[in-house]
Amino acid sequence: MSQIEKGSLYIVATPIGNTDDITERARQVLAAVDAIAAEDTRDSRRLLQHLGIDTPLFALHEHNETQQAEAVIRRLQEGESIALVSDAGTPLISDPGYPLVHQARLAGVKVVPVPGASSVLAALSCSGLPTDRFVFEGFLPAKAGARQKRLSELASDSRTHIFFEAPHRISDCLQDLQTVFGADRQAVLARELTKTYETFLAGTVSELLAQVQADSNQQRGEMVLVLAGNTRATGIDAAAEKIFFTLLEELPLKQASQLAARITGIGKNVFYQAGLDKAGR
Repeated sequence: MSQIEKGSLYIVATPIGNTDDITERARQVLAAVDAIAAEDTRDSRRLLQHLGIDTPLFALHEHNETQQAEAVIRRLQEGESIALVSDAGTPLISDPGYPLVHQARLAGVKVVPVPGASSVLAALSCSGLPTDRFVFEGFLPAKAGARQKRLSELASDSRTHIFFEAPHRISDCLQDLQTVFGADRQAVLARELTKTYETFLAGTVSELLAQVQADSNQQRGEMVLVLAGNTRATGIDAAAEKIFFTLLEELPLKQASQLAARITGIGKNVFYQAGLDKAGR
């Protein structure tokens, strides 16, 4: 049986789909704390009922978390133990909770992780893409212009990228990925992880786009998109890269490299090598 410490805040991961993925420790903590702060009390109540747990719930979500944090910390300082859960998975990962945890740390409140399910790691571990270095970007901007701008900033990054995406935007997002990263970049779309209709679509960005557009079922449910990094990354940030390749359209490689170096302050040899890589030499 887990020992609950009074005055502690427990960050408890819950299943992302299959309720059997609840850990025994999470079950014990949720049953033993004085109260549970939940992103959606209706969803969390269903989970607790399934687990046979009747711990009191209260709402802590994106619309009230800043105001609630002060009251929660006061309760913790008075000796209560409280667990924080989101609708599914690990709290704070594109979910509410950061203001509470941040303020709890500042107040000297003990914060205890109770790890478990994470759609980010579940998708990455089954993607078949490199896992040694990766970056989680959460949800991309909803508007096309802002989304393409953010993607452009990642164009030269060699790490594997992980995104969340809404079903109604998945087709537009894949089109933007194709525009910014190229049609041949490898990607995996993980949908409805651990649920009945779990699917993985793997291939190039253009192949994924074709599959999603051809099958409306692939435009439904919870989605995690895993994208291979730039395996020929230049080591140049996106703005400098754009300057260099624009110059390269009009000038010989050596001259373009020298001029890009003068404009950006980056060494000319870096640009020269990037030009050789692009030419396949």
